[in-house]
Amino acid sequence: MRVCVIGTGYVGLVTGACLAHIGHNVICVDNNEEKVKLMKAGQSPIFEPGLSEIMQSAIQAGRIEFTTDLAAGVAHGEILFIAVGTPPLPTGESDTRYVEAVARGIGANLNGGYKVIVNKSTVPIGSGDWVRMIVLDGIAERQKTLVTAGGGVEDRLPELPQFDVVSNPEFLREGSAVYDTFNPDRIVLGGNSSRAIAMMTELYAPIVERKFAENQSLPPVPILATDLSSAEMIKYAANAFLATKISFINEVANICDRVGADVTQVAKGIGLDSRIGNKFLQAGIGWGGSCFPKDVSALIHTADDYGYEAQLLKSAVSVNERQRLIALEKLQQVLKILKGKTVGLLGLTFKPDTDDLRDAPALNLIEQLNRLGAKVKAYDPIISQTGMRHGLSGVLVETDAERLADGCDALVLVTEWNQFSTLDYAKMAQLMNNAVVIDGRNFLDPETMVRAGFQYVGVGR
Repeated sequence: MRVCVIGTGYVGLVTGACLAHIGHNVICVDNNEEKVKLMKAGQSPIFEPGLSEIMQSAIQAGRIEFTTDLAAGVAHGEILFIAVGTPPLPTGESDTRYVEAVARGIGANLNGGYKVIVNKSTVPIGSGDWVRMIVLDGIAERQKTLVTAGGGVEDRLPELPQFDVVSNPEFLREGSAVYDTFNPDRIVLGGNSSRAIAMMTELYAPIVERKFAENQSLPPVPILATDLSSAEMIKYAANAFLATKISFINEVANICDRVGADVTQVAKGIGLDSRIGNKFLQAGIGWGGSCFPKDVSALIHTADDYGYEAQLLKSAVSVNERQRLIALEKLQQVLKILKGKTVGLLGLTFKPDTDDLRDAPALNLIEQLNRLGAKVKAYDPIISQTGMRHGLSGVLVETDAERLADGCDALVLVTEWNQFSTLDYAKMAQLMNNAVVIDGRNFLDPETMVRAGFQYVGVGR
């Protein structure tokens, strides 16, 4: 099938590359010329395991193109994905300006032939009908322009372009987005057109049939076909639940700290309950990134708009905000005065296997340590390698873990990169002023760290 993906961030680029990989003919559109030039050369502008290889394979097979020409993309695609960003506004609601601009641009460039317009961006509930309205406005504006230019009704479009809008929320995890695309738990399609749903089902058939899955013997991927608003709500509800689950185990960890229990054992015990499960029960210094904070805030804002106070979700946010300061509190308990001390952060990104610093707990920690007069150093496998420094102030980014440890009074493990389980901690301890480690993710083995010469402090342990 012919596909156009508009917007090449995490969701758009992964979606476009993976659809090309399974055999579709894809054009990816972005208004950033430098980014498009980079992608044409087969280079991914984001770090995502496996993405560059899939992009290069699809380029060589002639199944994917990159352009800044929206009109060319719209003309090409039978299915048009809107995958631009919807960043949070200060009020908590989503900024939908980019979605609106793309929808209007699609309308202005629609010609003959039936199209399915897909909301892949995380948009407020009710946006499906809103996008349809904006597309129709774009069509009307184009007709008006043609009539004005031509001087008569004969220059109007011969007939209104036919299209339907579908909500197809993504459930990709940064760091495993390619894997998640080929091995989804479910595919959600929201819309009121059987023709549109049938086309989307055909589009995803190779994935549904697990032809590209890690385990191809599994049953077909479930498809949930529902209405637009329910599909939009599913995305928000899923992320809000997971964020709340993390805040719950962090609340339990804080109680464990006070009563002498070990939250890792508690999480294991409750996770064995099939009604609860063991995922998202890892206590630590809180959640961040581009999805959880934005989506929970947007759902709270939507509830407020419709006269309901989402107290549980507000509490989940409040617990998370407090949890980000847990590492700071533990540093103060061990080192007492932080002014004049040097603290090293192991990891900067909000989670491993990504270069994403959006709403990362490390940023809050850096800000507070600076405020208290501490010197802050950091080492991150990706940030240190790429030389990215945007948004990082008040921190010295080192090139390796031993340089980080040299002269530090304490280390804080912020991001649970796999590489951090095999560092030479005995050597690092010798390089430090005080061999203290605050394990902000309960990732390291306490006994191993003690044998290496460290004073080990976990979260809820």
